Amino acid sequence: MKKQSYRVDISTVAKVAGVSAATVSRVMNHPDLVNPTTRKKVERAIRKTGYIRNRAAQTMHGRRSATVGLVVPTVNYSIFAELVQSFNDAASELGFTLLLATHGYDLNVEYQVLRKLLEHRVDGIALIGLDHSADTYQLLASQDVPLVAAWSYCDTSPISCIGADQREAGRLAAAHLLALGHRRIGFIFPPTVENDRARGRLQAVKTAIEDAGIAIPEAWVVQSLYSIANSKTACLDLLARGESLTGLICGNDIIAQGAISAAMELGLRIPQDLSIMGIGDFAGSAHLYPALSTVQIPAHEIGAQAARYLVDQVAAVDGQQIIRCKMDVALQLRATTAPPDTG
Repeated sequence: MKKQSYRVDISTVAKVAGVSAATVSRVMNHPDLVNPTTRKKVERAIRKTGYIRNRAAQTMHGRRSATVGLVVPTVNYSIFAELVQSFNDAASELGFTLLLATHGYDLNVEYQVLRKLLEHRVDGIALIGLDHSADTYQLLASQDVPLVAAWSYCDTSPISCIGADQREAGRLAAAHLLALGHRRIGFIFPPTVENDRARGRLQAVKTAIEDAGIAIPEAWVVQSLYSIANSKTACLDLLARGESLTGLICGNDIIAQGAISAAMELGLRIPQDLSIMGIGDFAGSAHLYPALSTVQIPAHEIGAQAARYLVDQVAAVDGQQIIRCKMDVALQLRATTAPPDTG
């Protein structure tokens, strides 16, 4: 979609919706006072036109706000904490203020959050990953604002991306357990719909296992949210099925922490009875007991580089340049993985 060559205002929305500008204003400010049918007409017109109200209208025309927006799925646990901190530090060093928002892994919420950030006229937007709703992509395409996707790398991404190849992270995790001699490997991963990070990892893990000539029974694959409590419950259920698994690959380190707790509750020795592999190398993973073997995603470097790129693009005079930057992932071998005990 091409960027608009004119600034959409409230009158444009009113014309498209076939209502008055006052009605559009009421929908934006007091939607509960507007007939539902009319409200839906206006909301459709807002989406179609990409209209963003300017809450920073008092700022002089053409002057930057010196703010950038970063939207992450969650700030719970330590999943994106290191990225957020390094992004903020790099942006601050360059004279910019960070506006941080979350969407709870709900891409419809992400769209609404982005609208609010754009209403505040941020100079640039950073998102996590490449799975976003069609409305979000359309909205961002209609706005003349620099954009970058952090955390995930894809050589065909429609927008600039700075991150790790999630499939490579999954492949390394599987290859490690296979090299140790494990053949009965279970998987605990989050839902992969609207989550390119989890989807890429799980696809690569399954491919590596199957390429080794190992069938993957459906019972060996369970889902868990990004929650220690939820993953512990999922792991207890998996291990209670009597599948005699010797290894587990978890979608990230938070899920792996729950798996460790479940295994210890069942009296299993880690890694002698059960090897557990994480992905991410989040803060604290090296200090668990036992210390977690995992695949490191370089969150600090990704956050800092994404912030610097975004600020550079804000200052660019010749338009935005799409870049695709792949950051290396690496095995971090610790105490939760070892060859299966055949004694």
